[in-house]
Amino acid sequence: MTATTPASGYRSTVAETAKDGFGRLLLAEWTKLRSVPRWMLTLAAAAVLTILVALLTASGSRTSGGGGGEPPSRLLPLTDQGHYTYRTLAGDGGIVARVASQSGGSAWAKAGLMIRGSAGRGTPYAALMVTPGHGVRLQTGYHGTGAGGGTATAPRWLRLTRAGATVTGYESADGRSWNRVGAVTLKDLGRTALVGLFVASPDDIKVERRFGGESAAGHPEQTTASFDHVAVTAASGTQPDAAWRDRAGPGGPNGEPTGGSTRTAAGFTLEGTGDIGPDEFGFDTTRTTLTGVLIGQAAIVALAVLFVTAEYRRGMIRTTFLASPRRGRVLAAKAAVAGLASFAAGLAAGFGALLTAFPVLRSHGLAPPPLTAWPVLRAALGTALLLAVIAVFATAVAVLLRRSAPAIALVLLLLLVPQIVSTGLPVSAARWLDRCTPAAGFAVQQTIHRYDTAIGPWAGLGVLCAYTAAALAAAAWLLRRRDA
Repeated sequence: MTATTPASGYRSTVAETAKDGFGRLLLAEWTKLRSVPRWMLTLAAAAVLTILVALLTASGSRTSGGGGGEPPSRLLPLTDQGHYTYRTLAGDGGIVARVASQSGGSAWAKAGLMIRGSAGRGTPYAALMVTPGHGVRLQTGYHGTGAGGGTATAPRWLRLTRAGATVTGYESADGRSWNRVGAVTLKDLGRTALVGLFVASPDDIKVERRFGGESAAGHPEQTTASFDHVAVTAASGTQPDAAWRDRAGPGGPNGEPTGGSTRTAAGFTLEGTGDIGPDEFGFDTTRTTLTGVLIGQAAIVALAVLFVTAEYRRGMIRTTFLASPRRGRVLAAKAAVAGLASFAAGLAAGFGALLTAFPVLRSHGLAPPPLTAWPVLRAALGTALLLAVIAVFATAVAVLLRRSAPAIALVLLLLLVPQIVSTGLPVSAARWLDRCTPAAGFAVQQTIHRYDTAIGPWAGLGVLCAYTAAALAAAAWLLRRRDA
């Protein structure tokens, strides 16, 4: 006689598994992933491909040479040119002058007063200026930030004063009734500063965009301004240095100073080319180094899709749903495992690319930014987050389509096509495409602001996350309503 198990002793493995927590489900999905060697190799390939592309890009980079003065910052591309005539001022004080006339240059040609820490390039400064097309402006730093003061043009009286680290600008039509334009704080301004007159004018740059690349070419635009009623005062009663000097900083293509100044009985006449402020055509060394992620992401997308479709193809998905009937939790577990595994690969890819490529760039005479700078760290961490979100997005699309080839193709098209098409569109149209499609997520790798920047780093990643959330919601809805 065959022995039978008492009914009281029967335990359903399926029922017991269904009661397991989400942690057990995560562990089960992770076991599936790591048990397939080629999937783990695919994760490693994503990092290796990104690093190899970074090395190839760095190996092909060369310094353009030329230029004098201080090397430009590769983290904050800036332009600090024009012409500056100044005196040395110890402690608090200020300068007043009338911009009698201004000619040449574009609507953003500048003529006015400046207080700065030194004659060196990239030093802290505050400038109060008259412009032909944008009125009186108070500008500080190399992000072009500041305040505006109406639409007045030359002739115009200007006054710039310093009290500790605070620099305040005023403008007037007659030199008697003054209007405050704004105030800025220069934290790194030493006790002794330079105070004087300046002119600057942006270059006339033409951008030609075509599929696969772009080119920018331009020529300097000279601006000339005359100043009178120039007076420099010191709040302490100590007379400022009486000698006027011209800044001999980098300017022309060979590093020669640009423009000049002429002193007359009435005042000064200054002429110069080049601008002061952000370099809108700067080279983002970090983002260029990380462009290998465009290739590495293909491995991540393939892995995330196959992680789902392999079960559908073999019919194993029915067993998974039998063990865990709550299908939404299964989707969440698969997405979490794919995302976390891709995040780890992204960390290796991002930091590995920068750590291996930056020394090569330095050996070629270039100056990449320090790895400890926050924008660089954010770009490396952002690369890991980017690959993680892409993996989750691909997981959701795989659930929607259930077939490997269409899912992989769709995800890669959504991520790559906007970036390719935007290079052949006008800048305004390209910005909209770059900020409204899943490709916006790649903005998390940018470390500088350029003329064609479409969206901020975190906002761009947020756009990709929004598409991913929508895809996950659609996948969860369909998963509960159709057969496995």
